Amino acid sequence: MKEQLEQRLQSLKTEYESGQKMLAELKTKQTNLQEILLRINGAIQVLEEALQNAEETDTQTTIEDNHHHSSDEVISEAIPVASVLAELDE
Repeated sequence: MKEQLEQRLQSLKTEYESGQKMLAELKTKQTNLQEILLRINGAIQVLEEALQNAEETDTQTTIEDNHHHSSDEVISEAIPVASVLAELDE
C-alpha cells in the first residue's frame, strides 16, 4: 500500500511539473501574440489615417505618395496573424 501511494505521489508531482512548464510556455506565447496584435493595430491605424488623408487631399499627389510609402513600410513589418496562430498550435 505504501509503495502504491509513493508511486502515485511521484506521478502527480511529475504531472504537476509538466503542467507548470506548459503554463509558462502558454504565457510566453500569449505575451508574444499580444505584442503582435498591438503592432497590427498600429498598422491599421496608420492605414486608416493615410486613407483619410488621401481622401482629403486628392489634389496633392505628393502627400498621397508619402503616406502610401509609409503605409507600405508599416504593413511589411506586421506579422501575418495566420503564422502566429499556426505557431500557437504547435
